[in-house]
Amino acid sequence: MNKQATAQSARLLYGSSEYNADILYFSKVFVPDAFIALEVGGKRLGVFGALEYGRMVKESKLDLVLSLEEYQEKAKELFRKKGVGPTEIIRVLAKEYNINNFLVAENFPVGLAFDLKKARLHIQVIKGPFFPEREIKSKAEVLELKQGNAASAVGIRAAEEALRHTIIKGNQLYLDGKVLSSQRLRGLVDIACLQAGAIPHNTIVAGGGQACDPHCIGSGPLRPNELIIVDVFPRLTTSGYHGDMTRTFLRGKATEAQEKLVSTVQEAQKKALSKVKEGITGAEIHGIVVDYFIKSGFITKKVNNHYEGFFHGTGHGLGLDVHEAPRVNASNKEGLKLDTVVTVEPGLYYPGVGGCRIEDVVQVKRNGYEMLSNYHYAWQID
Repeated sequence: MNKQATAQSARLLYGSSEYNADILYFSKVFVPDAFIALEVGGKRLGVFGALEYGRMVKESKLDLVLSLEEYQEKAKELFRKKGVGPTEIIRVLAKEYNINNFLVAENFPVGLAFDLKKARLHIQVIKGPFFPEREIKSKAEVLELKQGNAASAVGIRAAEEALRHTIIKGNQLYLDGKVLSSQRLRGLVDIACLQAGAIPHNTIVAGGGQACDPHCIGSGPLRPNELIIVDVFPRLTTSGYHGDMTRTFLRGKATEAQEKLVSTVQEAQKKALSKVKEGITGAEIHGIVVDYFIKSGFITKKVNNHYEGFFHGTGHGLGLDVHEAPRVNASNKEGLKLDTVVTVEPGLYYPGVGGCRIEDVVQVKRNGYEMLSNYHYAWQID
């Protein structure tokens, strides 16, 4: 890459691509330790130690892979000091590429940012998405998301099959002679996801009252005749893209109140999906769900120290992060862009009756959507 004669701005990233989706998007390769990455003059470069250098040359999508050891020596010589770190190496890069302004994301490490400012480098924080183009998913990304959701479906299937093979004894579910707990069922889901090539994280298997707290992962024995929410959002080991699907099950006999709750959520999701298309706002889709729940007699309110009803957004973007832009909620007044990917996941939560959430993933099209997830909606297991 030719170094520029005139001063220029550069995007600067520092962190591990295992944990930072922007850095993974930038490099297209998993690196467990933090590294320096730059986008300057339309080219992408990264600085790696000997442990990773050869692999990065072969596997990364960077235009230029630089040696950390070489730049450490340059920094030692330039600044006449033995101990050099990321700050000094970035200063060398700024000098070599004549960078007068570094653009960083809002989650850029604050300690490094302060050190760079002390070194009189100009740091400009970009508000909002650092790579806005991440919101629009390519055909290749859609294939990854389909694979991620296929892994989610494998996990959900494992949960359903386990529940189907349980025996009801009193107020307990038994599988292979042992009480079936949320933890045990979650383990079966997670193993299935791993076998499908995806790493699960905090899989939700929550029944009864626990299911009424949407992000409670669940613990303790699962009960017959109670609604059980299974929310599976694993990350593909190969690419880092996610799946995110939710189904609700009940082993035993549902009450009329439970049947009404589930059928209302199912219909709300159908209504929301029918409106998904380019240009509609997240707020409009969310409003359709809220209005339908109210008309169906399901009111949202705060009771003592908890909420009941429908008190979360209808959906969110999905990609290298499990929650990313765009949002499908009351605050998103912008029209959905063509080829964005969102979840559609209405839910109702009433202690004493139970919780139900149904979630699928779609890509926004001009006059509708493409479904990226696939699993049936039958929920009662007699």
